[in-house]
Order: sequence, then C-alpha cells, then structure tokens
Amino acid sequence: MSTRRRYLALLLVLFVLIVIDYGWLNVTRPLDDRGGDLLLRQHAASRPASSDIVIVDIDQKSLEAMNEVAGSWPWPRAVHAELVDIIAAQRPRAIVFDILFNEADTFRPDSDALLRDTALQHRNLYFPYVLLADGVGSPLASLPAALGIRGNSTADPAANPPLLLPTVLPPEAWRGGLINFDADADGIGRHYLTTRRIDGWSIPSMPARVARDAGWVVPAGERARINWTQRHAHVSFSDVYLDANSVAPKRSQREFAGKVVVIGTAAPGLQDLRPTPLSQTFPGVEILATAIDNLQRGDWLSGPPRAAFALLAVLLAASLWLGFARGLNTLWLGLALAAASAVALAAMWLGLKGHHYWPLIGALAWGWIYFWLAALIAYLAEKARREQTVQLFGRFLDHRVVQDLVEQGALDAERSAESRQVTVLFSDIRGFTTLSETRPPEEIVALLNRYFSRQVAVIFRHGGTLDKFIGDAIMAFWGAPVNDAKHAEHAVAAALDMARELEAFKQELAELGTSFDIGIGIHTGPAVVGFIGSDARLDYTAIGDTVNLASRIEGETKGVARVLVSQATREACGEAFEFIDRGLHHVKGRGQPVQLLEPRERGQEDTSQ
Repeated sequence: MSTRRRYLALLLVLFVLIVIDYGWLNVTRPLDDRGGDLLLRQHAASRPASSDIVIVDIDQKSLEAMNEVAGSWPWPRAVHAELVDIIAAQRPRAIVFDILFNEADTFRPDSDALLRDTALQHRNLYFPYVLLADGVGSPLASLPAALGIRGNSTADPAANPPLLLPTVLPPEAWRGGLINFDADADGIGRHYLTTRRIDGWSIPSMPARVARDAGWVVPAGERARINWTQRHAHVSFSDVYLDANSVAPKRSQREFAGKVVVIGTAAPGLQDLRPTPLSQTFPGVEILATAIDNLQRGDWLSGPPRAAFALLAVLLAASLWLGFARGLNTLWLGLALAAASAVALAAMWLGLKGHHYWPLIGALAWGWIYFWLAALIAYLAEKARREQTVQLFGRFLDHRVVQDLVEQGALDAERSAESRQVTVLFSDIRGFTTLSETRPPEEIVALLNRYFSRQVAVIFRHGGTLDKFIGDAIMAFWGAPVNDAKHAEHAVAAALDMARELEAFKQELAELGTSFDIGIGIHTGPAVVGFIGSDARLDYTAIGDTVNLASRIEGETKGVARVLVSQATREACGEAFEFIDRGLHHVKGRGQPVQLLEPRERGQEDTSQ
C-alpha cells in the first residue's frame, strides 16, 4: 500500500472512531471536561459575583460562637426562625435555605412549631427538597402547589418519585425546589438542575423556582452549565444572629435589603463540600448561590451539544490528511496544528466571555492523534526509502559512504545525471582464459567470487564506487556520488592495495599451478555520472571519454606494469606517490599517443626489468 493510501486509510479509521466517540463512548470527553475546567478556573477569577446575592454562612466560627446559645449542631429550629425574622425585617428579595427540614425534632417540638409559624408569615421564604435515588414517594398529583411541581397534558397522575420533602413545615409553606448535586460521569459538578422531568411532570430546582417567582428567564433544558464566579459575600450566621439579639445592634439594618439571602453551611465538619471545576471541596451553598446568580444575570453558559464538535475533529483530520498526502513538511504541519490549537483555546476563552462554552479540546485531540500517526507513517515510509537506498547503493559503495549519503539526504533517485570530475579504474585478470579452460565452470565461478569479494572490499575501503563487473573485469570510480577532492589519490591508493591483495590471493591459489595476474588502468577527467537506464531498471554509472581511456590504459598494462595511470591522474595526485614514466603509448580511439606512468608508494624500490 502506498504512503498516500495509508494516510487516507488512517483518515477513514479516525472518522469511524470520531463518530463512535461523539456518538456513544465519549472517549475524549474527559479531555474536554478537564480542559474546560482549567479555563473556567481562570475565567472565574476575573468574574466578580453578584452583589445582590449574599450567603449567611453557618461556618466554623458560627458553630463555636453559637454553642452557648443553641448548643451543638443541629441547632433548635427556633434559631433559624429567629434569623428569618431578623433578615425578613430588612425586606430581602428572597430568603433561601440550603438546609433540609425533613425530620421532626422530637425533643424540642416547640422549636419546630416556631419555625412552622414563621414560615407561614413570609411569602419569600424558600425551603429545599431532594429527589432520592430509589424508593417510592407520594403521587406528584397529590402534593401541594407550593412545591412548584407542574404537570403537562400527558402527566401520569400515579407518578410517585421518592422526594425528601420539608415535612417539618406545613404543606402550604413548602415553597422551594430541588437542591440535588448534579455531577457528571467523573463526579465533578459542572451543571445545576433547572427542571427534572418525570412522566410528564416538571419538578423545579431551587434556583429555577426562585428565578420563576422573580420573573427571570430560566433555561429550557433540564440542566444549565454553571458560569462560575468569584466567591459570593459570606456573612457568618453567628454575627447576624448575635448582633441582632444584642442590647445595641451595630450591623446595618439594610444589609440584606433587596437581596437574595442564601442560608447554608461552608463549615468542613458539616460535610456539605462538593467537587467542582474550582475545587474538590467547594461549599454546596456556594454552588446554589452561583446557580441563582447565573439565572439572575442571565449569563449561564450555553452552547451546542458536544456531538456537534465531531465535525471540527473530522475537518482537522481531513486538513492534515490533505497536507500529508501533498507531501508538505511534517514540521510545518505540526506548527500549523499548534497554531490551530492556540486559536481554538483562544476561541474557548472568548466564548466564556460571551457566556458560551465550546468543548474544543476533544476535537483538537483527534487532530493531534491523526498528526502523530500520520507522522509515524511518514517516518516509516522515509525509513523504508532509506533502507531501499542502502540496499541499492550497497551494491556499489562502501557501507560507510552509503550511511553518509542517507544521513546527509544527498541522494535522490530522480535526480538527473550530471557531469563530474572523477577518477575511473579498470581492473582485468590476466590468464583467466587459460585458467577457465582447465577448470570446471563451478570452480571458476567460485574462484571469481572469492577474487571479486576481496578486490571490491579494497575499493570500498578506499571510498570508491563499484560500477560493474564486465566478465572478469572490474570498473570503479571515485568522485561520485560523494564529492571527493582527493579522488585521484584514493583511486591510485586502491589500485596499489588491489595489487597487494592479489599477491595474497595468489598465495592461496598456488595449488592451481597457473599464471594469474591483473592489470589496472586509471584515468582522471570529466564524466557524466548518475542513474542511467530504463524505467524498469536503472544503474548508477559513469560514461564518457574518461571511462573509455581508463579502459584503454588497462589494456596497455600487459608486459609493462601491473598498474598504469594517465598524466592527468598523476597531476591530480600531487606528491602523494612516486611515478615511473612508462613512455608514450598509442591507444585505440586516440590520435595522439598517451603518456602512461606507473605509481609506487614513496620509498618503494623499482624492481621492474
């Protein structure tokens, strides 16, 4: 399968996974939630709470200060009744309890009676109730209208969900709503109930009930995402109660005028602490106050359902697919995706400023998943190309040269052939015909293979490129594909080394009892070097007059010297070797005789006859 098809196959697989994610499994929802939580924490720090909502807090200070007056918690309900009268005298908009009154105080019935009487005297007093997870309650149709429960035309009169009601109070005073903690799948509370719908009945939450009575807009759904704020103003229960019962009260008599007063507890010991985006131990009374705040100001967080952002995930993956398929640089694609991620985060932040919540993190995650998997495919494809290159050039080059080519990225099979200054070497075996006539073909092939292996190892050791085997001859060149300023010197050194390797090989073949020698011709000059051939087969080779002359020089070695080089090669070698002049030679294809020289290592004695 081609790399482009792999990119497309990956896109199709991710498309299916995205549909499954946003449609059923919600795999990336934790990313959306946690990323949104982080932004919400930052946003809440810059968003002041409404000054029209005040919390009268049964905090640790109140528990200690009220101990002599009310004893240990739970306090007598008469204390709450007195506080209601104190606050109600200041004409607040509403007094909202975040405390359940569902069990009678059998030891202090007079205290419960005082609270009942007080509750009947005030029309802006709200008491909470809770929907239990299991059990059976009274039929909703039989419950008092004060609860605010409404049924539509299809409401089931027998519906009886288990409601924990404020039964300490008279039914006509049961004005209020649900205060159930609405946690997401991970246990974090990010929403507040507005209405719980059961069998055609609508059971309001406490914030929705207060909002409905106050004429505020209530969201249409069953829950609304909370737009978190800084903490609301907290007043200690004990400060208000004790000051009002002192001889000379010092607190303002209009402290709660026109405000929504929420009475609850933030004391750690009373265990009304919940996990929210702002904290793992966030006071329940503060959650209730924030929900009321959102409804009062109409700035709860709205936005399309999470599933709508599956399209963004698909578009991101498709855009990346297009980039990879067109061969764009992986680094640039990564930077583009990083920029898109930054834009998405900025959009989420700006959305919060406009009371919108956009869960974009999951879509970004799918984009990054495609990027990294496609980058892996690109890497593996590049690795395969490199391995193919190594295999291709390993037939011609020393493996160290091949690695340099691959690491430098200098190799390109599509590159056109080019003219290069090179040094070409031809080596041919002397006496091979006689040898082949006296030995079986299998033995001759084995002999050639051993000889070629040793000589090619020498060529590679000196950085040469093996061009081809021509029968019992070897053609190699230096100066391509890797640039080599000393290509002539390296070629001559290889030739001398090949001659020494031949002597060692001849020692192994002494039992053959036949003449076995080589001739080596070397010439330096321009040649066309590159991939040459057909679409079906290419060879990396050198062609031109330089190649022809090197071959002709090799033909002149017989009876003269084992190694002969041209004057051009001698000049290119500088002072690296000593050269013995072997005279002018007429070679085929040349009108003028060619000066040939025999190279020697410096200090080597001339033993020729």
